[in-house]
Amino acid sequence: MSRGLGGGPLVIVGDSLLDVDLDGTAERLSPEAPVPVVDLNQRRQRPGGAALAALMAARSGQEVVLVTALAEDDPGRQLAGLLAGLEVVGMPLDGGTICKTRVRACGQPMLRIDSGTGRATDRPLSRRATEVLDTAGAVLVADYGRGVAAIPGLRAALARQTGRAPVVWDPHPRGADPAPGMTLLTPNASEAEGLAGNSTDPTGQGRLICRRWRADAVAVTVGERGALLSQQDTGTTTAVPPRQRDAAAAPTTLDTCGAGDQFAVAAAAALLAGATVLEATRAGVDAATLYVYDGGAAALSSTVFADSPLVAAGGSGSVDPTPAEVLALAEQVRRSGGRVVATGGCFDLLHPGHVSLLQRARELGDVLIVCLNSDASVRRAKGPYRPVVSQQDRARVLTALAAVDAVIIFDEDSPAEVLARLRPDVWVKGTDYAGAKLPEEPVVRRHGGRVALLPTVAGYSTTHLVQTVRPDKRSFSGRPSTRTRDVCDGTAPTIP
Repeated sequence: MSRGLGGGPLVIVGDSLLDVDLDGTAERLSPEAPVPVVDLNQRRQRPGGAALAALMAARSGQEVVLVTALAEDDPGRQLAGLLAGLEVVGMPLDGGTICKTRVRACGQPMLRIDSGTGRATDRPLSRRATEVLDTAGAVLVADYGRGVAAIPGLRAALARQTGRAPVVWDPHPRGADPAPGMTLLTPNASEAEGLAGNSTDPTGQGRLICRRWRADAVAVTVGERGALLSQQDTGTTTAVPPRQRDAAAAPTTLDTCGAGDQFAVAAAAALLAGATVLEATRAGVDAATLYVYDGGAAALSSTVFADSPLVAAGGSGSVDPTPAEVLALAEQVRRSGGRVVATGGCFDLLHPGHVSLLQRARELGDVLIVCLNSDASVRRAKGPYRPVVSQQDRARVLTALAAVDAVIIFDEDSPAEVLARLRPDVWVKGTDYAGAKLPEEPVVRRHGGRVALLPTVAGYSTTHLVQTVRPDKRSFSGRPSTRTRDVCDGTAPTIP
């Protein structure tokens, strides 16, 4: 069965949390009691619940809208900051933001501290919430038992989706009953037992849930074994195992936190694209497995390392354009288990396309370093009238953005030499580079990194902006270059 291709965004509805990881070492006991003392090395934070699902969907390139309840407190503001760049349709929250803090020493969980009493207020949906739900291409309900999924107006909006667009419901043991008529329910094994009336038969649970909640299909996730898919129309249950992966490539410690969210997001996105529920379940299993092998929740966390951004320049004709301060920052992130992300370009006349790329790039790791073309390298590629803004001013504007942690100015035609010293885990370019041979890609891969192509924002180009301001200078971009293209406009042969 497939009910996708609705044309609207993926709308994620549910309870949002703030997740915090405190990582350190434990080498002694406290003098007050026989308990270990954890010496803190780093603090990671990330969105949790429905907010984590929204971030996952955005990272995969989906157009996503998050409908959730938020509080006006410090954790709520931190959570909102982590969601910068996403459209968030807020609901009122009674009480404080739910915060889950995990304390670990040398990777070993020691303690979890839960705080906050927030619960969604039962009020009529706002006009915008109603609009996005009624025009959604698909909906994912990420219920974390804090009241959003129980709001009558929301459930009425979901009922209107029946037969029009796919709706995936990811349940919670303390959450609301699933709305009847959903396309796909995605409980884990323990949640399935409750939904099936305490049935312990793994192969029969899904069929019981389908009948009880009038769902088209139920995919019970069973950890490393994948999922069991039961379909109402066929009355069958199908095992969907994960693909075989190289065990040697797996992290030493597998962190499964968020794997269920990743499964539900991938399944909803597949249904939105027109997949059958079986195809969507396979997509969910593959995405959840890759998520765990790729580092799990840590890959989606923001790590607190430095007090302020860095601006560093190699200077004209410099032999070593990578300053020690930025190298030290990158090395500090790596030593602490974090992920270094880098991107590059001119960023002359900063526009919304640039900002969107930088925000999405920052979501891929713990620090974002921008490799910035110097004035001289821009002139060589784009002609004598560029750049419009000097390299130091461009660097200052970039470092004023919350997404940017450091800037390196380089003089070469390619940032390959800079990247050989930075050794980023992820090198970001726009999707307009899909299929193109990047001269810096071998350097990135040689040091264990990967290239990520992020969606661009159509309609924005620095070259077009310059020509609008100075139409008499038709050759502002200089001679056409096949070496570089505008990261936010695949039609313009310019440096971003």
